[in-house]
Amino acid sequence: MSGFIGWLEGLNEKDTKVRAVLRRSLAFDPGVFPPAYPYVEPFVKNEDNSWRREMLYLVAGLWAAHWREGRGGKPISIGRACADYQGATKSTSTERRFISLLDSDRDQLSHRLRQMVALLKEYDLDFETLLKGLLYWNDERKRTQNAWAREFYRNLNGESADIETNPDEEAAR
Repeated sequence: MSGFIGWLEGLNEKDTKVRAVLRRSLAFDPGVFPPAYPYVEPFVKNEDNSWRREMLYLVAGLWAAHWREGRGGKPISIGRACADYQGATKSTSTERRFISLLDSDRDQLSHRLRQMVALLKEYDLDFETLLKGLLYWNDERKRTQNAWAREFYRNLNGESADIETNPDEEAAR
């Protein structure tokens, strides 16, 4: 683990109140809860990029809310986790929720993503990959949404999805 989530994990090892503060930040719009500033602002590099800042706060809060002691498996993408959840529960509403998430605009995204991550509480989610995808959420070509959809349907239909898709790789195609 590296980067932002690694930073949060390191802070959490020193003081578990980090998770409590970041969980509480989810009750507010991303980036407006001052007690969370010490944990996220060190990663806010471009002050002009409000989207990046908001996504860092959102992912930090989601990570804190989702954190469980003893998770040691390989983290999986949100698309794969949704497919696995639907396969395990046989719930048809999972796909509808997932499509609604993919169709979210800026105002809806944090709410729908919070709901989805809460639904996937038993899965070890890859928050680094989640953050990378969210940073490209507003791309005209919807690369993140397309990558997540491919991951969902490949795993839902039982196809092998050993190759992780990445919005950065999709951009190169």
